[in-house]
Amino acid sequence: MQFSSAQVHRSPPTLATLILLSGLSALSMNIFLPSLPNMTEYFRTDYRVMQLSVALYLAVNALMQIVIGPLADKAGRRPVILWGLALFLLATLGCIFAPTAEIFLFFRMCQAVIAVGIVLSRAAVRDMYAQDKAASMLGYVTMGMAVVPMLGPAIGGFLDESFGWKANFWLLFGLGGMAIVLVFKDFGETALRSGKTLAQQFREYPELLTSPRFWGYSLASGFSSGAFFAYLGGAPFVGTEVYGMEPAEVGIYFGAPAVGYFFGNFISGRYSVRFGVNRMVFWGCWLNAIGVALSLAIVVAGWGSALSFFGLMTFVGLGNGMSIPNATAGSLSVRPHLAATASGLSGAIMLGGGAALSALAGALLTPETGALPLLWLMLVTSVLGIMAIQIVIWREKQLGL
Repeated sequence: MQFSSAQVHRSPPTLATLILLSGLSALSMNIFLPSLPNMTEYFRTDYRVMQLSVALYLAVNALMQIVIGPLADKAGRRPVILWGLALFLLATLGCIFAPTAEIFLFFRMCQAVIAVGIVLSRAAVRDMYAQDKAASMLGYVTMGMAVVPMLGPAIGGFLDESFGWKANFWLLFGLGGMAIVLVFKDFGETALRSGKTLAQQFREYPELLTSPRFWGYSLASGFSSGAFFAYLGGAPFVGTEVYGMEPAEVGIYFGAPAVGYFFGNFISGRYSVRFGVNRMVFWGCWLNAIGVALSLAIVVAGWGSALSFFGLMTFVGLGNGMSIPNATAGSLSVRPHLAATASGLSGAIMLGGGAALSALAGALLTPETGALPLLWLMLVTSVLGIMAIQIVIWREKQLGL
């Protein structure tokens, strides 16, 4: 059932605004990754220290999502997004002018406040549509979002070679400024304020945490995306140290999963209403595992190359594009009156695991090991994603849903 604009003071946001908010959240995560080797040299530190800019960002992003959800259910989506974007702009300036690696990492963690974009764009979609339609709309939102991170590393690599690594963060600052203007003009409130205190909002977490279906959907999304987050932490090293690629070249190849993600989200947008969220998540998790298994088999056989490693990651993106929007819609629909809280909590579960996997991937890889530790890590998380959605399917059969 579509949301009625009579319930709020302004019209709800357009699809373009939701795509921009989600895209900016994704872009801030990966645009600078091809610059990590040059940033390591600039700050005169170790690569693994700079690689923490991914893991720490994801960890703080996860914690932010736990707070953002209840805060937005209490105060509304619009004011939380506007404040979040303003703080993101300040944090980005801090990254640009940081004199040391430690100060850079501090402001990099502060940049995680951009989580308001992805959390509340998803919540706004669930505010406006019922479960299967919400899954379809989330597919379209994240399909558009996929274009941004698909191009992001390539743009980041070009900016690094042409103007230095700081150019990536100036671009984020400019896009953040555009986003805050657009949100101010277009993002009308999509939910009535709960009227509860923040403490009361947090006390409703057990209602979600005691639901097996919420956990099943959240873990399916978390483990499926976990393969990508491990890739996020390890692929720049594999590209530069194992296959000897230049930053701009890594940036181009790095976007391979986003190509698959684009088409996976298109499939979600087109077919989620017809087939239902459970089957879409199930098929997506299997595609994720198949892509990683093929890449691992090629490396074990001694035929591994940059083309096979990055090329087969399109299956990971394709599977994620089918599983994440549908699992997200499922988790938000377990308790519809807690949509933003559920969005934040499921996102925190996904990103908290992603932070750990990203850091673990960076720690496991050396030039001697090649890509094998990363691929094994990705395969294990992919298989766990299949198991998680099976739990949801089994539980719904029990409940007769």
